[in-house]
Amino acid sequence: MASASVLLRSIGSRARIVIAGAAALAILAAAAAKAQTAKHPLDDLTAREYWTAYEVVQASGKVDGNTRYPLMQLKEPPKEEVLAWKPGQPMRREAFVVVKKGPQTFEAVVDVNGKKLVSWTEIKGMQPPSPEEESDEFKDAIKDSDKVKAALKKRGITDFNAVFCGGAPEGYYGLAEEEGRRLLRVVCVQQTGPLEDGGVIEGLTILWDVNEKKVVRVIDTGVVPVPKVEANYDLASVGAIRDVPTPLTVQQPLGPSYRLDGQSVSWQKWNFHFRIDRRVGLVVNTVSYQDGGKLRSILYEGSLSEIFVPYMEPSEGWFARVFFDAGLGGDGFASPLVVGEDCPDNAVYFDQMYANWKGLVQTKQRAACLFEQPASSMAWRHDDTGVVESRKARELVLRTIGIFGNYDYIFDWVFQQNGSIRVRVGASGFDQTMAVNSRSAADDPKGEASRYGRFIAENSVGIDHDHFFSFRLDFDIDGSANSFVRDKFQVKRLPAENPRKSLWVAEPETAKTEEQAKARMSMEHPEGWRVINPNVKGPLGYPVGYELMPGDNAMSLLLPDDYPQMRAGFTDYHVWVTPYRANERYAAGDYPFLSKGGEGLPAWTKANRPIENTDIVLWYTVGFHHVPHAEDWPVMPTVWHEFELKPVNFFAQNPALDLPK
Repeated sequence: MASASVLLRSIGSRARIVIAGAAALAILAAAAAKAQTAKHPLDDLTAREYWTAYEVVQASGKVDGNTRYPLMQLKEPPKEEVLAWKPGQPMRREAFVVVKKGPQTFEAVVDVNGKKLVSWTEIKGMQPPSPEEESDEFKDAIKDSDKVKAALKKRGITDFNAVFCGGAPEGYYGLAEEEGRRLLRVVCVQQTGPLEDGGVIEGLTILWDVNEKKVVRVIDTGVVPVPKVEANYDLASVGAIRDVPTPLTVQQPLGPSYRLDGQSVSWQKWNFHFRIDRRVGLVVNTVSYQDGGKLRSILYEGSLSEIFVPYMEPSEGWFARVFFDAGLGGDGFASPLVVGEDCPDNAVYFDQMYANWKGLVQTKQRAACLFEQPASSMAWRHDDTGVVESRKARELVLRTIGIFGNYDYIFDWVFQQNGSIRVRVGASGFDQTMAVNSRSAADDPKGEASRYGRFIAENSVGIDHDHFFSFRLDFDIDGSANSFVRDKFQVKRLPAENPRKSLWVAEPETAKTEEQAKARMSMEHPEGWRVINPNVKGPLGYPVGYELMPGDNAMSLLLPDDYPQMRAGFTDYHVWVTPYRANERYAAGDYPFLSKGGEGLPAWTKANRPIENTDIVLWYTVGFHHVPHAEDWPVMPTVWHEFELKPVNFFAQNPALDLPK
């Protein structure tokens, strides 16, 4: 059965290592012995540190038995401390805690080494994230409402035990009922048979005030029968199963080629650190490359920043289905990975420690995996008059999967032997569907039932929607003093005496301010985007740098004065560049729950700060429009979207030239 929390998208460490396969058992033994001790300033909090943070807040006298903890995570040490730190040296360890006490929201910082409260600040006018656990506290109370009971009986539903309700944040739309309230928009599911049967009770939406613990309004747009189509996708429901293909495996009898030291990884000249963040998933840090005898820095930190998913159905029960998946819930990462299915047989798995809604330490098993795989193409090849030289390539993949309601998002950081990094997002799961009276498009000749989507099953319309993923990329190309360059491709008409009429040239333009750096992809006016270090020149005299190479992309089509678009102002441009600020981490702002718009990147860049030859952060948004179709049912094939960070004049020559035959 599809739960309401799935259909209305609930959002949403020290990693302990779990090994699949005997080849890496030695790694497990070494890491497990030190699993309760942070080895790097950017390691996530250990179980002991989470508990210390909880105890310090509990002992402060500022909370009570009903206090909740929407988010608890590592507070990163200052960047300069991390860069100066050496293994074995003492390091700052602090926890950042978002606290919900009744209607009030607070931010706390806890020194977990010193076991003391560093700061306690009330955040007025903002609502903290709403993890799925918040719905668990009221899902039965909603059914006690006389108005809800009446709406269910109107639909012939009298067995309330077979009804399950769950909610997601309402968002802000300038409505009087929103002011000063923490509203969740709740839908319910009716179970009608076996576990997999049932569906959303269409036309019924409940506004629930979390703080006052009451129903504010019941929205009833009319009775629509619950679709009887089963959304099963297990083997028993498929029917005839295709023949099992011949075995195809990746074996490493001598063990993996990478080395692990806690959460630090070394592989094929790459060195980096990672952790699994409760809000944004994988965070890669201190990414560097061994070039000759020098370890050269490339990226101080890279991670997802926000996800924006607006649905395109305007009815009263649907218009507010607009989701900021990372910022609204804070608990989507990470889904337990299935050994041998989500990751190949040679993968190493990492558990995630986190604190739940009540501040208590929990474990998500197999929250991320790391593995080597053959690259889909050769590293390089050339046929020189019959003498062929070719080199195989392999890649190192760091993967996690986030569950955001009905969607499963696969996030990969792929390190390549040629010095490039590919970042991929795979979208799977299933479409949000609206139950309709028409059985199919054949019964809907005027397209009224499917005006804002497409039939994907009987009596079920998948609603059109968008997906936008904002990534935060804190470059440190051979140091922190970097600049952003836009290579503008300009057409030049040649003199009349030239047999050619035209050509193009790449004209570099260094952005001096945030406003000059804002950029959109365009086929008519193409550009290349680079981050360079103007103070370090390569052997040929060019400044060293890395280029952002986009893949397929899209722009938001919502009007600028639409509330969802104002809240997701980061989608106005594909690229933003800001000067590094430790507290600027989330593209839509820290608290998008009831944001009125303009938070995050639009707010920060109003100052139009200088960004030339300084520590800068590049923000890149990947997006696509999704018009559902029959092949999405009952579970969607994974669709990938990606971009690449590619060296440009960073190396003296092809860095994969030294690959052995």
